[in-house]
Amino acid sequence: MKKYIFLTVLSFILSSCGTSKELYSWSMYQKASYNYLKKADEKSTELILDEYKKVISTQKGIRKAVPPGIYADYGFLLIQKGNITEGVENLKKEIQFYPESKIFIDRILKLIEK
Repeated sequence: MKKYIFLTVLSFILSSCGTSKELYSWSMYQKASYNYLKKADEKSTELILDEYKKVISTQKGIRKAVPPGIYADYGFLLIQKGNITEGVENLKKEIQFYPESKIFIDRILKLIEK
């Protein structure tokens, strides 16, 4: 009996040691985002825009989907830079992939229309 309990406990311990795969691939987004928030200059803006493009185009996570909020952030930055049509497209993609963001994104879109 002790042998079975030991084997059961051992199997639970060993199964909990496995590594889990990430749902999303973030690339170097964290570093670029920190840089942008710290400096907020033209160079850091271009770096984070490039990082958004990279995150969107190369997804390696389990879901193979763009992480939540990336399309929205990217779209908002594009709008701030004056590229309104592409920015609005990205905001709408955020709604398409993450419908729970619809209320928030719709408010942003209404502000842009004014």
